[in-house]
Amino acid sequence: MDSFTMEKIKITQVSSLIKRSKSQKSTIKALGLGRINKSIILEATPQVLGMVHKVSHLVVTENI
Repeated sequence: MDSFTMEKIKITQVSSLIKRSKSQKSTIKALGLGRINKSIILEATPQVLGMVHKVSHLVVTENI
């Protein structure tokens, strides 16, 4: 077995969801966010990175 570990990223919501499209609201909810300044730590999978890219104007990311 390979001891491969996924890189982790910290995602923080920095902007409101008011007047945002339904798909952007759904993406933020799927990431586990929903309030300004709420942060989560997730593995940097292609699916998560795609969702972050879709709402990149609403969130800030940091590598951990």
